[in-house]
Amino acid sequence: MRNFFMKSARLGFSVWEPADIELARLLWGDPAVSKYICATGAFTPHEIEKRLSTEVANGNAVHMQYWPIFLTSTGDLVGCCGLRPKGEDGLELGFHLRPCYWGMGLATEAGTAVINYAKTNFPGRPIFAGHHPQNKASSHVLEKLGFSFFDAEFYPPTGLMHPTYILR
Repeated sequence: MRNFFMKSARLGFSVWEPADIELARLLWGDPAVSKYICATGAFTPHEIEKRLSTEVANGNAVHMQYWPIFLTSTGDLVGCCGLRPKGEDGLELGFHLRPCYWGMGLATEAGTAVINYAKTNFPGRPIFAGHHPQNKASSHVLEKLGFSFFDAEFYPPTGLMHPTYILR
């Protein structure tokens, strides 16, 4: 069982480590997950390794990541949810969940925990989020979390304009 630095009702938040490559492959190697975050619809093994390295580097440099999240009852990987720096002083909330955990309210639960974490640890910084234009489920989660449409931004990994939201 992993150590969790933060918990919600059903989820434990951990930190990505370089040794987590199998967990990274389980999450980002699933085409149902990657189709909304990658232009080709699937990450190569090298791209998954690079993605994990980026999360580890963010954790070391700015003390935030899209943290791996686990069911506290079983220890199973649910996906990731967390923060990245955005612009001068903003934060970006993001979440990627494995399909077997879709529709259970876990993205909303994880997002709520991360927003509370951000408000405590990074007070006063604006929180943004975005999603693939075809990912309606993420749009609904962001609305439930209190985000409002802000703008559309070009997202290089997909090559598309993504709706962008701000937490009001």
